[in-house]
This record gives sequence, structure tokens and C-alpha cells, in this order.
Amino acid sequence: MNRSERNQIRRTMRRQRRALSEQERQRRSNALVMQLLRTPLFRRSRHIALYISNDGEVDLHALAERACRMGKRCYLPVLSPLFHNRLWFAPYRPGCRMTPNRFGIPEPDVACSAMRRVWSLDLVLAPLVAFDAMGNRLGMGGGFYDRTFAYLNQRHRWHKPRILGTAFEFQRVGELPCESWDVPMNGIITETQFYETEERS
Repeated sequence: MNRSERNQIRRTMRRQRRALSEQERQRRSNALVMQLLRTPLFRRSRHIALYISNDGEVDLHALAERACRMGKRCYLPVLSPLFHNRLWFAPYRPGCRMTPNRFGIPEPDVACSAMRRVWSLDLVLAPLVAFDAMGNRLGMGGGFYDRTFAYLNQRHRWHKPRILGTAFEFQRVGELPCESWDVPMNGIITETQFYETEERS
């Protein structure tokens, strides 16, 4: 699959995602959250990275509220001020002070010293534009998650964090190519299914 074909999938899926009514998006998002709450991976995770939904993505606000009530620690990705196209993770609680980044996406307004090291996170929930049943993910094209978690491709043990992609079921496609720089997902969860991929050893 060439770049033009990947971009066409991005355009199609983003258009379909944005076409959902807000009521329907919330209904599907809430169903996904209920699916996720039942997974052993979520239940055993203490430090969880989520994201603020943008461009019609799955809304995880209800999950953040539930996780905080369960005593889990939540984090949001913030653009690294030091490394191009990489993410840091800032502590987050619903209602905390936020400030928009250069893309207009809200980030927690906290000091750099408060950031959580990526390898000390237990679970990262990553938005995606399209996916296949093998766990291959097509993102927005910026490469932020792949660059941030590239170290996982070099490790033979202690693979932290686990990474789950989040999407609506209609974002599933037949097959996506796996590029050498892609960081594999441990699974992808939708409002109807959990596509668990083979665990990294």
C-alpha cells in the first residue's frame, strides 16, 4: 500500500468519523469504555495514558472519570518541548487546568518535572484512523506514537507500557501493511469487540 492509498483511507475514515452525530459518538464511546473496563489489562493497570478526543475520535472522558474513582492515575500526551514529534505524559484529572498546544488540543498545564516517564506507564490508549484485525494501526500520519514508543521494538523483555488502539468498529479495514517503524499494538478495542493481538514476550 503506497502513501496515496494510506492517505485515501485516512480521508475516508476521518470523514465517516466526523459524520457521526454527537449523540451517536457518545453512545459508541460509552460502549467502548464498558468493553475496556472488563479487560484484565485495564483492571491490573495503575498508570494509564488516555487522550483528549479530537476530529471525531473515541471520547474517553467517562473512562478517565471512572479510572480516577478506582484510584488509578491518568495521564495525557503533551508535545515534547525538547524532541521533535515525540510525546511526554502529564498527570491528568477531569477538571484540571488545561492549555492548548500548537494543534489546538488541550494539554494539562503542569511543570516538566511532573511528567511521567513513558516506560513507567502501564497502559497507553492510542487513537487511530484505521486498523485491521491483526492489530496494525493507521494513525494521523504525524508519527508521534511510533517515535515515542520506538524503544519497544528493540526490547526483548519488560515491554511497558502495553498499548491499545481505540476506534469505532467501522474503522476496521481488510488489511494494513506493517512498516518497519510501526510500534505494534497489544490490541485494539472498539465499541463491539476487543481485538487482542499476540502478546510481546
